[in-house]
Amino acid sequence: MSVNQFKRGELYSVINGMASTAVARRLQKNLRNAGIDITIEQWTVLYHLWKEDCLSQQELCNRTYRDKPSITRLIDKLEKQKLLKRSSHKNDKRINLVCLTDAGRALQNVTLELANQTMDEALQDVNKEEIEIVKRVLQKVYDNLNPTSPEGSI
Repeated sequence: MSVNQFKRGELYSVINGMASTAVARRLQKNLRNAGIDITIEQWTVLYHLWKEDCLSQQELCNRTYRDKPSITRLIDKLEKQKLLKRSSHKNDKRINLVCLTDAGRALQNVTLELANQTMDEALQDVNKEEIEIVKRVLQKVYDNLNPTSPEGSI
């Protein structure tokens, strides 16, 4: 017997999508109000480069769950804003490395602060136990649908 006894609009993906969209919209608003002219999608690319600079375009595709044309457009825009730059891999010229510029690095602290502020707004009146339950459930859902992925990959 299925454990999914939901009415229309109560599916996990719908609820998760609505919450995710609300958080993204609030973060975009917070970035805009702070005078930072980047989109959430661009911020995600920068975020992964802050964690590990000079990644290949393919690795950025993998880490952001985006296809090659999408990541190329994002990188093009960020490069025009002088927040990152492309360079050829020293051992394999077919590989483009994407590296932060000083301007890209300078956005890290202020945007992470805004992201934390946004999550504080989103998680108001949600206790730590509830947050841990949601994280575990979403990790299980992800693992169920991606059995070859290493556990804890989100």
